[in-house]
Amino acid sequence: MLVEIDNNSGFCFGVQNAVEIAEEALKKGEKVFSLGQIVHNEIEVERLIKLGLESITYTQFRKIHDSKVLIRAHGEPPETYRIAEENNLTIIEATCPIVKKLQSRINKAWIRAKNNDDQVVIFGKEGHAEVIGLMGQTENNAILTNGRDNLDIIDYSKDIHLYSQTTMSTSEYNALIRQIRDRMRQAGVDDPDKHLHINRTICGQVSNRQPALVSFSKKHDVIIFVSGKESSNGRFLFTVCKSVNPNAWFISSPEELDPKWFRGSSSTGVCGATSTPRWLIERVKDRILSFGF
Repeated sequence: MLVEIDNNSGFCFGVQNAVEIAEEALKKGEKVFSLGQIVHNEIEVERLIKLGLESITYTQFRKIHDSKVLIRAHGEPPETYRIAEENNLTIIEATCPIVKKLQSRINKAWIRAKNNDDQVVIFGKEGHAEVIGLMGQTENNAILTNGRDNLDIIDYSKDIHLYSQTTMSTSEYNALIRQIRDRMRQAGVDDPDKHLHINRTICGQVSNRQPALVSFSKKHDVIIFVSGKESSNGRFLFTVCKSVNPNAWFISSPEELDPKWFRGSSSTGVCGATSTPRWLIERVKDRILSFGF
């Protein structure tokens, strides 16, 4: 049986960058705390714990002093950096550069919006780590919507500056844009595009994985999708695979593989989330080959 790994799967640039920064800091032999799990993959987190990285909660973060704290790829709001300064904490900056740039853009837009009586609207998931950091750039005064909630509190007669969390669905973002345009027309705005300022801030590396996975999943009899159970990106991308290949299976470790999934199949594709390390995907491939089909 042929077993192929999807070349586009594995860590996105932001997560890979954060893990490498963490590994470099840990090589010095000093204690390093990660504010929240560095990546939504339990096995990779366990590997880094063995190297000396310790994940802490925000409650614990507020209580520690004179320590080194890594900011993960999702980024943090300004409040986190203020607390770090007060507690004499050394920040190890591992925010994804794309997220960092987005934070800066939203902060500048918010300052302009306050002066012009405009609105900043963010398309994202409430409670998501990246969104907490983005909302913090607006003193938590931007309007957050997942495409359904909070749409009624937007004033469609005013200018709207629209941004998206970097890992959201492009098709859902476009649907939101169409909905906002329609509501602006209903509010009496003759030319919505003059007053709706659309910012294309979804990460291309993430958004391009969806169509690539569709093609990859159609190529094989069986699809094994490798992801941490807590990864929202993983859950979403798995549904993409499952929608075109009913013989798609979600696992978090090689031990979860079931030999009966592969009986009668001539090819298997192995893929994963943006938070899945490449070494784990390769280990899954090796396990499948060991079944001897």
